[in-house]
Amino acid sequence: MESETAARGGRSQPLVEEAVGSSRTMERVAAAKKIIENDYRERMKNLRERNERRLILEQQLASSQVPREEQIKLIKELQRKETEYMRLKRHRICVDDFELLTIIGRGAYGEVQLCRDKSSGNIYAMKKLKKSEMVVKGQVEHVRSERNLLAEVGSHCIVKLYYSFQDAEYLYLIMEYLPGGDMMTLLMREDTLAENVARFYIAETVLAIESIHKHNYIHRDIKPDNLLLDKNGHMKLSDFGLCKPIDCTKLSTLNEDEPMTDENLRESMDIDYSLSDTANGRRWRSPNEQLQHWQKNRRKLHFLLSVRLIILLLRCY
Repeated sequence: MESETAARGGRSQPLVEEAVGSSRTMERVAAAKKIIENDYRERMKNLRERNERRLILEQQLASSQVPREEQIKLIKELQRKETEYMRLKRHRICVDDFELLTIIGRGAYGEVQLCRDKSSGNIYAMKKLKKSEMVVKGQVEHVRSERNLLAEVGSHCIVKLYYSFQDAEYLYLIMEYLPGGDMMTLLMREDTLAENVARFYIAETVLAIESIHKHNYIHRDIKPDNLLLDKNGHMKLSDFGLCKPIDCTKLSTLNEDEPMTDENLRESMDIDYSLSDTANGRRWRSPNEQLQHWQKNRRKLHFLLSVRLIILLLRCY
C-alpha cells in the first residue's frame, strides 16, 4: 500500500511542476504579446502624428504668401527635425545619463530627486519608484495610468514628462522641475491671497483639470499640495498616481437649461433630509446618528459642496 501511494505521489509531482511551468509560460507569452502590441501602437501613433504635422505645415504654407523655394526649405527643415526626433527616441536612456543632486521629496514607494542631464546640463525632477513595493501595494495600474497620462497629454497646464525608463529594481520618470514650490506652501506663507491672484490660480487650475478631462482621465487627488508653481509663478497640476481613465460615453450629463439650485442638487442625489422636526423641517439626530448619516452620504455631500464651489467661482467671473 505504501509503495502504491509513493508511486502515485511520484507521478503527481511532475504533473504539478508541468502545470506551474505552463502557467509561467502563459504569463510570459501574455507579457510578450502586450509588449509587441504596445510597440506597434506607439509606432502607428508616431507615424500618424508625423503625417499630421507635415499636413498642417503644408496647409499653412498653401494659405500664405511664402515663395515656393522657401516652402521647400521649410518642409525639408521639418523632415530634418522629424528624423532627429526619431533618432532621439531610439536612444536608450538610463540612470547613468543623469547626475543625481539632491532628494526633494519622498513617497510611499519611491522618492523624487533633483538631477542634471550630463549631455545637455538641463535640470529635471527624477521620480524613482521601487517596482517590488508597487507590486506588493497593488500600485502597478496606478503607476501605469500616471505614465500613460503624462505621455499622452501635451498641455502646458500639467507637469511635463520627458523620459521614462526602468532597470531591474526601479522605474524612473524624468519630469519637469518646478522650482516655485506648491500651492500649499504659498497659502501658508501668504495666509490670504488677493482676489486677482486667487482668480488667476483658480483659472489655471480649471484649465489643468480640463486638459486631462479632454483625454478621458480624472485626477481624483486635487489638492494644494499637487498644484506646483514654475519659476514664473504659473501653476501646473502634478501627481497623477490616483488618476483613472474613464469612458465618457457612459457618463450622464447635466441639463444646462435647468437652474442649479441646492434643492435640485439635493433631490437629484437623494440626500436624506426626509425626517423632520418642528424647528427647521429636519429631525434632530444624536452625534452617533449624525456620524452614520455622514458616512452614508459623504460622497454625495462632497459632490454637492464641489458643485457649490464651482457655482461660486463662475459667479466670480
